[in-house]
Amino acid sequence: MAEAVLQVRGLVKHFPLTRGIVFKKQIGAVRAVDGVDFDLFQGETLGIVGESGCGKSTVAKLLMRLEEPTAGRILFKGEDITRLSGKALKAVRRNIQMVFQDPYTSLNPRMTVGDIIGEPFEIHPEAAPKGDRRRKVQDLLDVVGLNPEYINRYPHQFSGGQRQRIGIARGLALNPEIIICDEPVSALDVSVQAQVINLMTRLQKEFDLSYIFIAHDLSIVRHISDRVGVMYLGRIVELGNEEQIYEHPTHPYTQALLSAVPVPDPEARERRERIILAGDVPSPANIPSGCRFRTRCWKAQDKCVTEVPPLAVPPALREVGGPAAHESACHFAAERDCAPAGG
Repeated sequence: MAEAVLQVRGLVKHFPLTRGIVFKKQIGAVRAVDGVDFDLFQGETLGIVGESGCGKSTVAKLLMRLEEPTAGRILFKGEDITRLSGKALKAVRRNIQMVFQDPYTSLNPRMTVGDIIGEPFEIHPEAAPKGDRRRKVQDLLDVVGLNPEYINRYPHQFSGGQRQRIGIARGLALNPEIIICDEPVSALDVSVQAQVINLMTRLQKEFDLSYIFIAHDLSIVRHISDRVGVMYLGRIVELGNEEQIYEHPTHPYTQALLSAVPVPDPEARERRERIILAGDVPSPANIPSGCRFRTRCWKAQDKCVTEVPPLAVPPALREVGGPAAHESACHFAAERDCAPAGG
């Protein structure tokens, strides 16, 4: 496999809960991200999926240092960016860019498209001489499929899909190595989603980009990702390639997610078993002991209450081998015949 350009180890972000106005006292913490580990390799797309509130977007903000981590390390080419500040952090940020979820609120309505895409050159003047910036902005518009003559228009004059293309062009401006995509197509129509996903796939090959693609739509993640991490309550509970996660899921939470994916074939829809989870998602301010999924899991036993399952290849599956032998944070990880393919 290619070299790891980004390594995340023990990443934690807790938001304190306080009481009082003048004399504030911390009474707890929201454990939004609670020990996340993964690698991102050169030229690959790592998809991160999970329910709303599981910590996906917080991970994205931590990787960009838009939020300061409570603990853990984020290594970009071996350098821990959590310890950087000032010019050193600014230099790293040039190589890690972000495409945001909402293609309208992420663009300043008072700025023209030329100013929006060209703003990174103002922050990093070494990336483009002042005289070449207009031409570079027009080239970026052309690369993402927009007319270069639109350079003087404002965001409200574009459709949602076009606005997201502008956001992608801004992310490409500094020629980064990594782009973090925080649900970049969730606010778009289905037909436009396909166009944007195809554009991102083409740009990845053209510019040798590495993507972290965050979404809750499992079908889209399957289409674009090389590997997929499934998050639940601040932790990754299953990690593997596209075949391992979608065809051979071993964690009960992943199996439940896949069973909810719409299937266009009526006959296949009738044959599959829908997994209905009991109860609600626990509060991230009061996470269950042991396995955090045990309160909704049909496999839960006494061991799940006291022991935290590690994210590793289960020994029983390692002995058997095959695509089911991938990382899964479950004491009783096993394939389930009724789990749908998800595609």
